Amino acid sequence: MRESEIAPLLNWSDQMARNGYRGLVWISGSPDEAIKRASEIWQQGSWRAPCWVAADPPPECDLAPWMPPSKARSYLGAEHDMIVFDTVTAGGDFDPNAFGALSGTLCAGGLLLLLTPVDWARSQADNQQYSRYLSRLRRRLEADGSVAHWRAGASPEVPACPRVKAARLAPVEDPDCLTADQAEAVSRLVRQKRRRPLVLTADRGRGKTAALGIACARLLASGEPQILVTAPRPSAVSALFERLAFHCPEGRRQGGDFFDARGGRVTFVAPDELSAMAERGEVGGSGSRLLVDEAAAIPAGLLCQWLEAFPRIAFATTVPGYEGSGRGFALRFRERLQHLSPDWHEFHLAAPIRWAMGDPLERLVSDLLLLDAEPPTSAPSAPLQETCWKRSVLAAEEETLREIFGLLVQAHYRTTPGDLQRLLDEPGLRISTLDAAGQALGVVVQGDEGGFPSVLAERVARGERRPPGHLLAQSLAAHAGSRDALEARIRRVQRIAVHPGRRREGVGRWLLESALAEARRDGIDLLGASFGAEPGLIAFWQAQRFRAVRLGLSRETSTGEHALMVVKPTSPRGEALAGALTTGFQHLLPALLAFELNQLDPAVAVTLLAEGPRPALEAKDRCDIGDVAFGYRDPALARPALQNLLRQAAIDGCRDPALVWLVAWAFQGRDIRWMATNLKVPGRRGVMEQLRKAVARLIEGQIAQG
Repeated sequence: MRESEIAPLLNWSDQMARNGYRGLVWISGSPDEAIKRASEIWQQGSWRAPCWVAADPPPECDLAPWMPPSKARSYLGAEHDMIVFDTVTAGGDFDPNAFGALSGTLCAGGLLLLLTPVDWARSQADNQQYSRYLSRLRRRLEADGSVAHWRAGASPEVPACPRVKAARLAPVEDPDCLTADQAEAVSRLVRQKRRRPLVLTADRGRGKTAALGIACARLLASGEPQILVTAPRPSAVSALFERLAFHCPEGRRQGGDFFDARGGRVTFVAPDELSAMAERGEVGGSGSRLLVDEAAAIPAGLLCQWLEAFPRIAFATTVPGYEGSGRGFALRFRERLQHLSPDWHEFHLAAPIRWAMGDPLERLVSDLLLLDAEPPTSAPSAPLQETCWKRSVLAAEEETLREIFGLLVQAHYRTTPGDLQRLLDEPGLRISTLDAAGQALGVVVQGDEGGFPSVLAERVARGERRPPGHLLAQSLAAHAGSRDALEARIRRVQRIAVHPGRRREGVGRWLLESALAEARRDGIDLLGASFGAEPGLIAFWQAQRFRAVRLGLSRETSTGEHALMVVKPTSPRGEALAGALTTGFQHLLPALLAFELNQLDPAVAVTLLAEGPRPALEAKDRCDIGDVAFGYRDPALARPALQNLLRQAAIDGCRDPALVWLVAWAFQGRDIRWMATNLKVPGRRGVMEQLRKAVARLIEGQIAQG
């Protein structure tokens, strides 16, 4: 390859560096040709920190470092000046999550080399399968004037370097910070007062996590004994601990802890563990401080729990970003924040650190991955009309695709760029919207599962086969022991979202009713869903008469919630299957609450117990309950009778707040210390007094109902 072909690209990179910009070089060709061109750029440029991303190391090349796309998250704190993103060699499927993550590590003047086949509308995993997602990416790249394109058999087409659109940033007075925004964020963190939560939001590459680390160093230096840190994954706060170590050189890192020379400590705690510790009263209280990074990827219920436990708390999140839905965080959590802590305040970091404002690569990546997707700006009150989308049409309707993906992003805390790829390409997916005045205001995404022949169903149930997908069917077989769930035809609601401006108007109910009618017409046996067990979500599905059939035994580390599966029958076969599944689940539930699920949110336990059969209260039960309520019988000696009373109250829709903590005691074995902490009473005597009064109210309520 002639050096003259590489020179225009290197000159372009130099011009971009002078403006603080980065660029994308799209190399399309055969595997041998694309790799040869990328290798020449790698070797002829003066790169300080290059990185080659591919499923396997580049052939006949000792380039380093190399990483597979699956390791991209572990490099979030790194900086690169060239990245080769190889999708052209065998096994090199395009990974949008890795592409989005690593693009943010590229610094000013850096080049992102994207290697693709000439026909990039074919899935690399199966060359016969047409990819609507890749076809859209190709169209967007071809239409973007900032991309340098090196086509097979041709010389590179290099665009002009864009002019700088933003003025140079003013000098930063804080020597530890790179922008005035970062300095202001650090200052607010250090000066934070009690019961004034701080919300930090930022686009990617603004130094948000590093600001948390600088603030930790300064708080330790001022004598703060302990700071707790949490995030969906330890890797999300790697930049925090890097900055902390830099500013506390005499400190030491040990596992999830960092100790400074004075004995102060910064500790990372996973969300599920932090929630359990807060429930037990082991963390929080006067003087405690918690920093939450990537808060958008953590359920609002956990954030509210921590908000009450920690007098000083800061929530930081990326808006938008592959880590989670920042806009969904804004919509779901801020209303609760306003109610619980009206003195909260917010700061947004706008100035980028690794590149200049107006960077063409940042805009391009946002466009390709729909990181900037938004629901419709308005929610017209016009009549609603349902549309069932062919995905080939949707992939070409960019404005509608953005609206639909924007709805999904703001409604779900774990939406990633990979979800767009699945939306367009996953086999058997169904997408329906409710539209008003031409705008998508509600969307439901469904996929078909099960329908296995009996021989295959048996092998799957024994764990000998794991066909891809089929989450609901395989889980019910593995954990509920139901072979019938594998042979039945199940349709799973994967996502459902409604525009914030049209909520509480029955749009979600309309979407589900339409999905149920369609499932019946298509001969489906069960319509189901799987989601994080949170009382508000459960109430929505219960209102549509879906029933719980499985609850995960452990919390998901990234969400802190147990996965709940619900179903509703849509055929006679489904009626029998749903009946067997719900009966089995309710039979097992009390035992699970006593052991494996004894740390489950008691409000969730109440909601699930309300779906069970109504137990009878015999004369002996009523006598035992009366002795507890109006006498001095130890409640533990009347536990079976009290459990029946509580199940009846749950089924009757009792709204007494005491029902929640009574269930925690009677079914989950929560101890006196836990109850005293939650009831805010001193010791066993105070707990027993509250318990007897609550049982008496439940009895009186039953008598009043007749």
